[in-house]
Amino acid sequence: MLTILLHSSKTMAPVQSMGSLTRPEFVAEAAELGAFMSGLSVAQLQTVMHISAKLADDTKSLLAAWSQRPSRSAAIETFRGDIYSGLRSLEFSEKERAFAQLHLRLLSGLYGILRPYDDVMPYRLEAGYRLPEEPYASVYSFWGEKLAASLPAEGPIVNLTSKEYEKLVLPYLDGSRVITPRFLSRINSGEPRFVAVHAKIARGAFARWLIVRGIDNAAGFEAFSDLGYHYEPPLSTTTEPVYICDDFKGLGLSQRLVA
Repeated sequence: MLTILLHSSKTMAPVQSMGSLTRPEFVAEAAELGAFMSGLSVAQLQTVMHISAKLADDTKSLLAAWSQRPSRSAAIETFRGDIYSGLRSLEFSEKERAFAQLHLRLLSGLYGILRPYDDVMPYRLEAGYRLPEEPYASVYSFWGEKLAASLPAEGPIVNLTSKEYEKLVLPYLDGSRVITPRFLSRINSGEPRFVAVHAKIARGAFARWLIVRGIDNAAGFEAFSDLGYHYEPPLSTTTEPVYICDDFKGLGLSQRLVA
């Protein structure tokens, strides 16, 4: 079975989901980690997260309000940002929602790993934060092998996460199973290069492409052509397909990009 990996975002805006939601698999561990985080002072949060005093105070209130109780907010619809702009999950049909629930997983510092239609509450905890005390000093060591063990034991894994989040699972997986697409943009007819905002939207769009088409294996990835991208064989390998965009068609999907 093909598994798609995305990751959470700092920005969350809960919306009331109309469909049925599921309970996160590691909600007990999330509660443990959340209780520790809510016990940190505003000053500690400011230091750990490298944020302003005002944002640290807001984060303290957010963590204090977090609980395990149902909120009727689906993870995939609550996370905001360029990846989720490219994913456009609110447009999914019931069939596409069902496929996403089975094949898509969202890596999270607090929840560990989420199905798209798991019920979540807003929080702020990035995977790369260094926390003050053991066993919470490293989010990576807190989760250990547990998240990777929750993934299917066989089949390709499409890694559309960031470097920060892939470290939650990739060290514990057979590397030959992992396919990490790369998205490059050609600006002003120059050499293709990495453009962060383009690549983030493209990762979401690639996940959407897999979900909408119901793709359950690694064959045919070279057919991806959304947002103006095309497969570039000379730069690609079986585990790292490369897509180049000569004219990025994702303008308007991100608040940072306008036509």
